[in-house]
Amino acid sequence: MKPWLDSIEYIRGVSMAGVVAIHIGSQYLLNPTPNIHLVALFEVVSRFSVPIFFFISAFGLFYRMDFSEAFDYKKFLRRRFKAVLIPYLLWSTFYLLHDNFFYGYQLFPDLDYAAEIYFFGLAKYHLYFLVILIWFYLLMPLWIFFVRRMTPAKLFLLLIAQVAFDFWSSYCAGQSENLFMKWRLNWFVGHYVFVFVLGGVLGVHSQKFFAWCEARKKIVGATFFVALTTLLGWYYFLILVKNFSAEAAVNTAHQLSPPGIFYTVAASIFLFTIFQFGKIPAPLKKFLSLLGKNSYFVYLTHPFAIHYLALILGKLGFIMTAPIALIFYVVTLALTLAVKILPQKFFPTSRR
Repeated sequence: MKPWLDSIEYIRGVSMAGVVAIHIGSQYLLNPTPNIHLVALFEVVSRFSVPIFFFISAFGLFYRMDFSEAFDYKKFLRRRFKAVLIPYLLWSTFYLLHDNFFYGYQLFPDLDYAAEIYFFGLAKYHLYFLVILIWFYLLMPLWIFFVRRMTPAKLFLLLIAQVAFDFWSSYCAGQSENLFMKWRLNWFVGHYVFVFVLGGVLGVHSQKFFAWCEARKKIVGATFFVALTTLLGWYYFLILVKNFSAEAAVNTAHQLSPPGIFYTVAASIFLFTIFQFGKIPAPLKKFLSLLGKNSYFVYLTHPFAIHYLALILGKLGFIMTAPIALIFYVVTLALTLAVKILPQKFFPTSRR
């Protein structure tokens, strides 16, 4: 039995903080004159957050997998669907009912529309992630087949194919009346295959991977810096040279762009390296561990917190300025964590 890796929990915490930042950034972009540097922090620096969840999910699955035993597909699906599919359906329904009550939307005008909402994760803007994750789980035998036969050369070819496909999907495919094409970013795992397979390969060869990271810490750090600088440089180039709006620049320099893909890979390896071998202050580790352990709840509930905090700001007559956006971010994280943690603290579950 392989030992538990605290680094996975820390990365999950960092990633969850990034996901919340992206969604707070969307609120901040409603300001007609946003600070482009704060937008960069919220919307560009955090861009690794969604794909890295697929990376660490695959890493954790394959890290614990014993290839000497037959893969029990039915048992795997039962466990994963209990953890993902049921919460997805429940929270989708919750958000639909909430928005129906709050905005007066017609809940289900017809069965086809209801199927579209649930199939493509349209009940709330963050739920598409669970749809893609479910597809990854459904196709697990395929990923096992790929990971067991993957070589460095094949990984490189897969990376090239990933960059080409994501470029086409992001910038060339355009809109379509076909629902599967229209909502392709909400369900098609092809956008994140490389990062998932890479996580699986490194999970299988974790000892070699960590030894490689430890021996090349400076190179890993420098690569991450170059990848981040490249993505930020493109964002600023689009605004300052091409006269893009901040929102348009963010929607162009995203995680599926070529620099975004390399940034995700560099960030994934960098975070593993610093959390495995770096000297991280104990308070930061404690906070990231707390956030990592409760990341699923924070992920599911933070849009609810954002909605009502934005309402309060509006009622008080505040505009989402840069200082308020930063406070908004801290309060959103603190509130969602508190809702999860405080009941456990004051009403601990009894154990037999």
